[in-house]
Amino acid sequence: MNNDPAQALQGRTAGLTIKPANGQPGANSAIAIRGINTLNPNQEPLYVIDGVPMDSASARSLNSSEIKSITVLKDASATAIYGSRAANGVIIMNTKDGKGLSAKERRKMRREQRKASKEASASQKDFEKAQEEQRRADEAEERERQNAFEAEQKRRMTEKIKVDREEYESFEENKFENPATAPLSTFSIDVDNASYTNIRRFINNGETVPKDAVRVEEMINFFKYSYPQPTGKNPFSINTEYSDCPWNPQHRLLKIGLQGKDIPQAELPASNFVFLIDVSGSMDAQNKLPLLKESMKILVKQMRAKDRIAIVVYAGAAGMVLPSTSGSDKPAIIAALDKLSAGGSTAGGAGIELAYKTAQEHFIKGGNNRVILATDGDFNVGASSDKDMQTLIEEKRKSGVFLTCLGYGMGNYKDSKLETLSDKGNGNYAYIDNMDEADRFLDKEFRGSMYAIAKDVKIQIEFNPNHVQAYRLIGYENRKLRNEDFTNDAIDAGELGSGHTVTALYEIIPPGVKDDFTTATDLKYSTVQPTGTKYSSELATVKFRYKKPDGDTSTEMVQIIPDTAQPLMNATGDFKFAAAVAWFGLKLRDSNLVPNKDIEAIKKLAKEGRLSDPEGYRAEFIRLAGRIE
Repeated sequence: MNNDPAQALQGRTAGLTIKPANGQPGANSAIAIRGINTLNPNQEPLYVIDGVPMDSASARSLNSSEIKSITVLKDASATAIYGSRAANGVIIMNTKDGKGLSAKERRKMRREQRKASKEASASQKDFEKAQEEQRRADEAEERERQNAFEAEQKRRMTEKIKVDREEYESFEENKFENPATAPLSTFSIDVDNASYTNIRRFINNGETVPKDAVRVEEMINFFKYSYPQPTGKNPFSINTEYSDCPWNPQHRLLKIGLQGKDIPQAELPASNFVFLIDVSGSMDAQNKLPLLKESMKILVKQMRAKDRIAIVVYAGAAGMVLPSTSGSDKPAIIAALDKLSAGGSTAGGAGIELAYKTAQEHFIKGGNNRVILATDGDFNVGASSDKDMQTLIEEKRKSGVFLTCLGYGMGNYKDSKLETLSDKGNGNYAYIDNMDEADRFLDKEFRGSMYAIAKDVKIQIEFNPNHVQAYRLIGYENRKLRNEDFTNDAIDAGELGSGHTVTALYEIIPPGVKDDFTTATDLKYSTVQPTGTKYSSELATVKFRYKKPDGDTSTEMVQIIPDTAQPLMNATGDFKFAAAVAWFGLKLRDSNLVPNKDIEAIKKLAKEGRLSDPEGYRAEFIRLAGRIE
């Protein structure tokens, strides 16, 4: 029989591990209680023999044959009863007759019992005190959590109020047209992409995207597509692709793309820039004037000695901060930007007057003359209405000075005003929500953003009713022109920059497909021609008109689009990605003309069209789409 009680415990009680402390005979065994991972390895568990706490020596003096039962306690169940002495666990041993110890040991046991009782009493008080402290801490934490929740609710409500103060032009989505009665579709190109970056801001902030903030054509044209460079004398190439419509497979989608001629920076004409900067009180936010100043420095660093920059500011009044200065004097230009601070009202009209006057005084014939307006669009003094601004800017564009609008901030952002200015002022428009976007627009796409190679670019497409039952233009609602405006050189249209791409999509319902989107009309005189006639293989004819940047007379280009559609699976990556972006925009607008708004299908199509994505913009789009249900 093994009389060593420690060895006798091995294998008899769950939770105990017993091994000799060393390999020598008679050496004390090491006893450990498994599951107590924060214990001091140099401390042994507490032994309780017949109800009396004892040390390990007393436990080892027991004859193992006298042990009736063994129980192990650990963690809170041990310390709650036996106090801090039980921090390493408790082994409770009961002998068969309760007399497993000598009289001396039993007297010692009783002393230990009294001591343990006192400790237990003290431990209980400590326990109750700890409970009270924990209760108070929990109450304080709950109050802090509630205060944080209320503060967040208040912040969200404030942001909602601010968003409600933002202004967007309301418009109705383009409807399907019957080519038998409306064969022509005419519009101005649009290279703006402010809508996409503004939408990105809403999604990244976890906010609902306002329907009227979504301009699908600007979303499509945020991304660049692989169109070939022009080879002839014209400043851009024309490219078309025809395939299935992903949100309605019975329909088809026509993509029309322009590629502007890419002019090397060394060959670009001299620039005469006037920065028109809003320093009113509404610009006093981190994502407004501070971001504006840092982003403008990106543009300054690209200036050459032959380029010139002037800085005009406006708040309660307009003023000249920096006279026209050579691009070689970058320290002076940057120092002038650094000194700007926000305060006062917004005399936008006076600022525009002074900026154009400055640009005209330093006008470079054959050069790149441009006002760069940077603001949150909050013109609330002087010429404040969109109509007043439109009249003013239409007059100023006659000077030959182009306009670029850069929007900043959120809350009281006036998208409608900036869009009006850029549309009517031979201009373009971008929304700068962070320095990455500033770097994209003012550095990576500097030539396309700041150097026009063609102006007043118009598109007119004539559809053949033999192959088109109905059609609609996706986006460009505020860029549509009357058909007679196409040949009228007095009518303003969009500009095309160096290396720029412009993409437009038409959704087409082929003949014979059930049409739930238009109302059929019986016509006495139909333009539909018999099969086999001269134009029966043509889907459409597309015409373009443009002027040189300093010209007044337009040039026309014509291209035939054959009725040759390919399955969507065989379409190019650019076609798939542009279609996915348009699909996402139509979903955000909750279009009644899109029966399928499945976000997973949109993401799948975008992934198929991702292809080469060195800057990660297409990957970013896929992530944004994934945040919308």
